[in-house]
Amino acid sequence: MVAPETQTLSILLLLVLSLLTLAWLSRLVSLRVQAVTYYLTGSGDMTNVIIFLVLLPGVLLHESAHWLMARLVGLRTGKFRVWPNKQGDYIGLGSVSVERADVWRDSLVGVAPLILGNLMIALIGWRVFATPAMLDALANVRPVDAVIVFLEGMRTADGLVWSYILFTVGNSMMPSSSDRESFKPVLLYSMLAAIVYIGVGLPVTPVTHLLGWVAPAIEIAVGALLFLIVLDLLVLAALWPVEWLLRRHVRQLR
Repeated sequence: MVAPETQTLSILLLLVLSLLTLAWLSRLVSLRVQAVTYYLTGSGDMTNVIIFLVLLPGVLLHESAHWLMARLVGLRTGKFRVWPNKQGDYIGLGSVSVERADVWRDSLVGVAPLILGNLMIALIGWRVFATPAMLDALANVRPVDAVIVFLEGMRTADGLVWSYILFTVGNSMMPSSSDRESFKPVLLYSMLAAIVYIGVGLPVTPVTHLLGWVAPAIEIAVGALLFLIVLDLLVLAALWPVEWLLRRHVRQLR
């Protein structure tokens, strides 16, 4: 029988892997949507507008999370912009001006979209798509049952609407490079603190109890992330042949 501590660590690892996978897929989805749009319109500006409109609910939540966290930690906020803006090789879909402060508050503002986004997709996954049941089926190596749960969720009355909301929120919640900048030293300090804590032999029981307490919430979040990863894979599977056909058509015209 697997110890509760081991189960908790496993679900934490799965959470991290799911987030990294989603970050990679989100970029691929964005690039594919932009490529298809560009081949159809031939306009870079229209491409920016289309990807913005596709992800609009998620963009609004992303920037609102920055603004809300800044207000909660006592930082002044300024201009709130939600519109595409070319930034070098990337497209900025929104921004909010926030007063700079210490690294701890800056990092909280930076990761706020990831925190709020995870809460949103976990709630949607739990209440609408029964993602804990899908995660349980996968954990017990019942892939057919997991597929059935996924399809049943999509067939609900508002399944497509909630899938779109889940898609836009999940693919817009990743912190940008500027958002991550202030979080790097916090992550380093936290790792050093954990090493010192374990190295000096301080009791780990309080930590394991805390992890055990939050484990059910983490499982719900992981289930929703896996559901979202499947959605992204389906979107990519639909976009790639369309992009290939459009690229081939454009080359033939040339």
